[in-house]
Amino acid sequence: MADLLAILIAALGAGALVVPLLLMGRTSGALTEPQKTPFLGGSAPRTHAWQRYHARYYSMTLLFIAFEMEMMFMYPWAVVFVEEGMKAMVEMGMFLAILSIGILYGWREGIFKWQ
Repeated sequence: MADLLAILIAALGAGALVVPLLLMGRTSGALTEPQKTPFLGGSAPRTHAWQRYHARYYSMTLLFIAFEMEMMFMYPWAVVFVEEGMKAMVEMGMFLAILSIGILYGWREGIFKWQ
């Protein structure tokens, strides 16, 4: 009970500090024109930042996941292969075939080209 009371007092104290700060930010007036201009950034931006840089991470992520999943399942598979034999070999072949499709797709997208 004492622990719960200490947590409640800490939460109320944090709220007593945070709520006035949030309210002060809302009550201040609208930004003036000089406040809207960039500070130490040169001229005003002509385009939005996301329009200039288009990051294409999906193909790199696909390649990482393909190799990561392959390595993650290869080690336990080696132990199971001793017990199961050919059945485990066929299952790993299907698994590697599916991962190979992902790697081939990444290759088609140009993931292996240095830019």
